[in-house]
Amino acid sequence: MFQDGDVGELTAEQRGFIDKAFSANERMIDLVSEMLEIAKVGETQNSLTLTAGSIVELIDDSLFDFTSESYKRGVEIIFLRPETDLPLIPFDWAKVRFVMQNLIENAIKYSDKGDRVVIAIEKHNDHEIEISVKDTGIGIPADEQPKIFERYFRADNAKKKEDMGTGLGLYTAKHIIEQHGGTMSFESKDGTGTTFFFTLPTGKKPHSIAGMV
Repeated sequence: MFQDGDVGELTAEQRGFIDKAFSANERMIDLVSEMLEIAKVGETQNSLTLTAGSIVELIDDSLFDFTSESYKRGVEIIFLRPETDLPLIPFDWAKVRFVMQNLIENAIKYSDKGDRVVIAIEKHNDHEIEISVKDTGIGIPADEQPKIFERYFRADNAKKKEDMGTGLGLYTAKHIIEQHGGTMSFESKDGTGTTFFFTLPTGKKPHSIAGMV
């Protein structure tokens, strides 16, 4: 109401204080939402609900949530759709969606206006597919890369760019992918961007999936 002028005009100084308070509140809401989502994933971390699904549809569904954020930050998102239809594969929709959302959110958050995020899918063989999320953002310093999947860890340049964060997103995402029998890795160079990769088995051969019930 104050920002919209419903209670009268504000001085420049008053508007500055109101805008800062609003931004701080929004960051806190985002942080609490992230913590709740991670807690929800953790409640069932030892089990998976596997159903045959389309990874392309899941990515489309995840991208929809970031349309406004990417536009606001001036970051272009490109999804390189496979030229041929991919078979349905077994995965836990809610958990893999969390992984995609985390990777997309990070790619946008740690990019600047005019940067680009590219999502791609590659079918390596009959046994697995690989999804990649590439950004042209701040990158990860070489000396901090070995810690990137550790619980609560955030790189120094990430903390400077975005002060709010739990350091649990990538830790949780890697755990989810490994539960599915897949792998998660990344390539990065400080100042030029990062690409995260994760694989999912297609179910075409016997595959041990940790925690499956």
